Amino acid sequence: MVHLPLLLMKLPLKSFDTNQHIFFASHYVHHWFDPWNPKWYAGFSQATYPPLPQQWVALVSPVFGLDFAYMAIQLLAVLLLAVGVYRFSLLWVSPRAASFAALASVFLGSESFLVYSAGQLGTTAAAPIYLNALPFLYEWIRMGKWRAFIKASALFAAAAAAHHATLLFGSFFFALPVVALAVMDRHEGEESSTAAVVARTIGIVALVAALIGVVLLPFWIALIHYPVTQAPIPHASRANFILSPQFGVNYFIVPYGALVLALPFIFWRGAAVTRLRPLLFGFWIAFLVGLGGTTPVGHILLGRAYEVLTMERFTYWATLLALPFIGLLAAELVERFRTPAIVGLTVLAASTCALAVGWSTFHPADAEDFKVDSAAAWLNRDGHDQYRYITLGFGNKIARLAMLTDAGSVDGEWNSGRMLPELTANGAGALTSSKYFGKNGIDALRAILEHADHYGLKWVLVRDHYYDPLLSFAGWRPVDNIEDKTIIIWSKDGIPPATPLNVPQIPPHWQGLMWGILPFGSSILALLVLLIPEKKPLESRIYAYPAEEDLVSGRRLAS
Repeated sequence: MVHLPLLLMKLPLKSFDTNQHIFFASHYVHHWFDPWNPKWYAGFSQATYPPLPQQWVALVSPVFGLDFAYMAIQLLAVLLLAVGVYRFSLLWVSPRAASFAALASVFLGSESFLVYSAGQLGTTAAAPIYLNALPFLYEWIRMGKWRAFIKASALFAAAAAAHHATLLFGSFFFALPVVALAVMDRHEGEESSTAAVVARTIGIVALVAALIGVVLLPFWIALIHYPVTQAPIPHASRANFILSPQFGVNYFIVPYGALVLALPFIFWRGAAVTRLRPLLFGFWIAFLVGLGGTTPVGHILLGRAYEVLTMERFTYWATLLALPFIGLLAAELVERFRTPAIVGLTVLAASTCALAVGWSTFHPADAEDFKVDSAAAWLNRDGHDQYRYITLGFGNKIARLAMLTDAGSVDGEWNSGRMLPELTANGAGALTSSKYFGKNGIDALRAILEHADHYGLKWVLVRDHYYDPLLSFAGWRPVDNIEDKTIIIWSKDGIPPATPLNVPQIPPHWQGLMWGILPFGSSILALLVLLIPEKKPLESRIYAYPAEEDLVSGRRLAS
């Protein structure tokens, strides 16, 4: 009811990364077993990004079209999140409180922010898979159930195939608290020794590591051979939110929303109840890292990765870890105040979701709405696609243009996949937005223009006259215009046709086969193992505490 209408309106298309994911999916539509994509960076490997969500988009696109296929997969991720939050919350709180937590996930500001403003399909798809795996992890470590071992392993592999960072960093924020909880609960119910709990933990870690190593083998090979060593690219999520309050609004106020009001309860209850302390610890670390440059925690813990990752995903994970506390708070408020609590919580939840959704329109990632069809048509005719091109002033429309044209570009939006020295040596993002990266952006653009003959770069499509003096000085001249002269096409004489580049980076055929079979196959395997029947429902398998608990002066009183 909440997200389906918004997705049918294609609201995510104006976000930062949605069009990039659709672009990746469009490649898989035509080249399922070949991750090499020649349309960006004079050729790059899509094996540098886990493919599962994009492969699912590609699979259902013949029915819905690429845009609505993306919306369908994103909706599925939102639905899975509610299930995952409920199952994860059952580890910590009563079924009633877990139900409130699942309901709160629908209105979660960080979820709406990632879906409608950031467009991070990989993160929003991997997190619910991961959350659904954690109760099975607990069951295996705590009770040694082989069904749980198989299901947890399959789900973890599928989550990694959706987004590697979620599993790598989620292991610390989500899995370690669950392992700590299993150790704390080892004497409850079916008693387990500490040695058995440790042995089971080591066993499943070893198996999951091996599965991820195999499922994403082309990814690891690409990362080892071509590590991300480029100059750091500035990102607003790493800013100091106190010194730059405009970024604090975008990356703190909007994702958290009314959840900020519950922070005192989270810290108080998490510190007072022994079983909740591991969850509080995971939340607290994710919370601090998500603050970016406001604290030194992120830089200290992540090291070099801090300059590569964006911090809004850590805020997202922090809010997910906070949901069991939110469910507990909601259950207690409703139990005590009834209708006034229901009305108040509903208003706060709706306001949080509305703020995050409305923010995508009030503060859009791509403010200008224009079509690139005419630009694609121009590149596709009269042999223009024998040469490469770049755009200036197109924003994230460059992904949409790349889907429509046969011509290749030396620009792109997947920074970790680019290998061109002119781009990696300067701390700037896409060339089309060079001016927003200051001197670094202009230096990268100037370097690419100077080496245009090497890359077969003959066309520059310009929507921003800011770049005209630079182009003229570099020897380029306008040769055509489209869209009522709003897009000017510049060219340079003496440029040879484009030839294949970056050949050593092209994955061999066997890697292409693995890339087309194993990540997608891991999701099918996860679906199949989930069909293995359980003797009891989850609530009775893992929950061994009173359905409702009150805390008075730090003492637990079972009702």
